[in-house]
Amino acid sequence: MILAWRIGDFTVWKRKKDKPIVEVLTVPREDRRTLSNVPDPEKIRTTVDRRGAKSDAGSGEERDADYLNRIRMLSLRYVADFDVLIVPAGTKRRGGIKGRSSDISSTGLLVSLGERTDRIRVGDRVNIRFRIPPGTMPEGFESSVNTYATAVRTFAREDDGREKAMLAFEFERPLTEYFQRKRWGYSVYMASGMLFVAAAFVMLMRAESVIYFKYNSLLYLYSLIAAAFLLSRYLFGAFYRDVPINPEYTPGVSIIIPCFNEEEWIHRTILSCVNQDYPIDKLEVIVVDDRSTDDSEARIRRVIEMVHQEAERFATRDRLKMHVLERNGGKRVALVKGVEMAKHDLVVFVDSDSFLEPTAIRHLVQPFQDPRMGGVAGRTDVENKFTNAVTKLQTVRYYIAFRIMKAAESWFDSVTCLSGPLSCYRKDLILKHADAWLTQKFLGQPATFGDDRSMTNFILKTHRTAYQDSAICSTIVPSKTNVFLKQQMRWKRSWLRESLRAGTFIWRKEPFMALFFYIGLIVPIAAPVIVLYNLGYVPLVHRVFPGTFLMGLLMMALLMSLAHLLFRKSRLWVFGFVFCLFYEFVLLWQMPVAWVTFWKSTWGTRETPQDIEAKNKKAARKRKNRERKAGLPL
Repeated sequence: MILAWRIGDFTVWKRKKDKPIVEVLTVPREDRRTLSNVPDPEKIRTTVDRRGAKSDAGSGEERDADYLNRIRMLSLRYVADFDVLIVPAGTKRRGGIKGRSSDISSTGLLVSLGERTDRIRVGDRVNIRFRIPPGTMPEGFESSVNTYATAVRTFAREDDGREKAMLAFEFERPLTEYFQRKRWGYSVYMASGMLFVAAAFVMLMRAESVIYFKYNSLLYLYSLIAAAFLLSRYLFGAFYRDVPINPEYTPGVSIIIPCFNEEEWIHRTILSCVNQDYPIDKLEVIVVDDRSTDDSEARIRRVIEMVHQEAERFATRDRLKMHVLERNGGKRVALVKGVEMAKHDLVVFVDSDSFLEPTAIRHLVQPFQDPRMGGVAGRTDVENKFTNAVTKLQTVRYYIAFRIMKAAESWFDSVTCLSGPLSCYRKDLILKHADAWLTQKFLGQPATFGDDRSMTNFILKTHRTAYQDSAICSTIVPSKTNVFLKQQMRWKRSWLRESLRAGTFIWRKEPFMALFFYIGLIVPIAAPVIVLYNLGYVPLVHRVFPGTFLMGLLMMALLMSLAHLLFRKSRLWVFGFVFCLFYEFVLLWQMPVAWVTFWKSTWGTRETPQDIEAKNKKAARKRKNRERKAGLPL
């Protein structure tokens, strides 16, 4: 049996035998223009969106990217399907009209009624009540709404042979302002106050460690170091600020998209990369297919042809290209081939299941005004955040990893991992290190994953690296536990391998950054031993309940959750606690395995040549075992 569901103009197919999980995605209402965010070279377009927000096309003045982005966020409409209660003025709730939402934006709502009604006319003021389900709008909007709106349009629509009345309403206050007063403002005050309390509590607990230091110097030294490291990350993350946009700085950029068996998402990735608010003569997109075995290649060709047909005046035939490798060579080979084809001095790497915000490139390039800057990472959010508990806990973890951890490293211009979903490099540096990158081995085994950390090490050795929080993309994360665990194991192996590499030169960087890099290397490696000692040895041998240690874990979880609540104002903040528990009791114990297997080169989640070789060896061992048990000659 085959199941299917729609995403825009594309249908995603899954076989039932694969036990599919239907991803919950926020789906924007499609714009009639394929490249609605690209600056119009012919000055034909007079608005930046369908709602009529004026552009300055033809004025000769440089557009304010931040202003246009705010306009887009207010006008962007999302596909919606939830109950709506409309109460006309002077009517009690029981006399309200029930309808079903069709789409929603921060400024208005389109409602479908079962039949036509004369109770509401254009210009009427009504009370409107509904609850926005998780995943309908961006994170933070999932809540109940009880506000006033004005009917601005009525029309009829045919649906399954029935004529339905459609009512369009404009909110008296945008939902952004409504939630700021109703919920977001309280979230900020509560999170700020509790963050301060949690940080102070951690400091008091570490003061206790100083008092008892003489009883177990090694344990309490670790406790002091770990707390100092954690609090410093949040401190410098709070100090972090983006490099502001310089309207005069728009260097040439080539976006490279490596693709292998990504037929589900590659169309959306390509469109998001082409549809950028960036000068068309300074942006090109190159898709490199690594000999996919699914329908990826055909889908790429269809999307490119669609863009060419609908957007000829945006010169897409010259700046949207595809290349298919002669044979499967791996992600690094695909990226290097794309860089060799690139005509611009800056190259951006985008994963084939990641989607850029329209202003991502404009923000991402700003730190390169510093000639010593070699690479910049953008922020990666989780796209399928509301699918299930596995994706929800990753949502909090991703945000803290970027907005706190990478932001803290960026304070010292030494980001240690320019992440694969969205990162930008100087082209000449990639080509300089291409051979070493492609042929990299560790303990005799080819390094087939951790390509982002590996290239970051090459760049960081001689140049600065930074993080730009306003350069945003979203990515599809694993929604199955087994796939998630395989990904985490791969990441731990690459982190360990590349951290050992970075440790040979990071001491040359800013001293404070170097100190905390080495601390950040030691703390996770030693963590399993510390946890085992506190939760196993101490209770069993000394008959002491590990209350202090558990309180420390609670404070760590509280810091993560409250930081997410402060910045995102989302109900998902509670999953910070879930992630910390999951990490301590599951993910942490992958670290000892990574210690003794970090030279492995298999991905575990895709069919690389190394994975195929490992699978064949495993099958051969099983066959020999069966033959041995059957008494057959080997």
